[in-house]
Amino acid sequence: MPATLPAPRPGLLEGATVFLDIDGTLLELADDPEAVRADGPTRALLRDLAERLDGRLAMVSGRSLEQIDRILGPIAQALPVTGSHGLEYRWNEVWARPERLAVLNDVASAFHGLAQTWPGCLVEEKSYGVAFHWRLAPQARQQAETMAVQLADSHALKIQHGKDLVELRMPGGDKGQAVRRLMARKGMIGTRPVFFGDDLTDEAGFAAARALGGHGVLVGERALNGSSTAATLALPSPHAVRAFLRAFADGTAEVPE
Repeated sequence: MPATLPAPRPGLLEGATVFLDIDGTLLELADDPEAVRADGPTRALLRDLAERLDGRLAMVSGRSLEQIDRILGPIAQALPVTGSHGLEYRWNEVWARPERLAVLNDVASAFHGLAQTWPGCLVEEKSYGVAFHWRLAPQARQQAETMAVQLADSHALKIQHGKDLVELRMPGGDKGQAVRRLMARKGMIGTRPVFFGDDLTDEAGFAAARALGGHGVLVGERALNGSSTAATLALPSPHAVRAFLRAFADGTAEVPE
């Protein structure tokens, strides 16, 4: 991929199906993941964007459905939503929620124990995974990743690396699967998928979108440092993503700086 990906053009979303990651893409990252919330203008943006796209707007996140509902508020109930990296999904009703593996409780206990030795580290317990965040204590990274490998091997879990975190989760899903599933639904089939994401967890979504004739839009610092990616387009920040989406929702042709 080129060192600098081009920005999306104003007409990219015409007739498209849009897939949005949340953390680091639609919304800025926070030191405490539980503090992330969409404000009023962002919720209004999602409502207006869904209307402009005739409902072809879906949220695809590593967060659980409960977390997504808490972050986005009532608008989440009106959108197709995939959580936990493709393991659970809902469109008007819950379609799939597999049984949670009990071994994730052991992982949570081990991660909480490690966090006590590294002030500033956080443990995020999800429906089908447990994440260890070291953004405020980067020196904990090596020990956290070593523990994650050991726990993944002993419990047959999948390791998912992200920005300043490592997550252990149940196997069987990814964001590419989420894209393919929704693109087979009435109203979306035959349209062009455009997936917006920022992290390594979004690469499967980028690849699936491209395989179906669409695009991946890489957001943030990875887009600026020439990282290898399946994305073909880029925007510099969540603010730029919201501006781009708002311009489309409003029918203007301005491209954000």
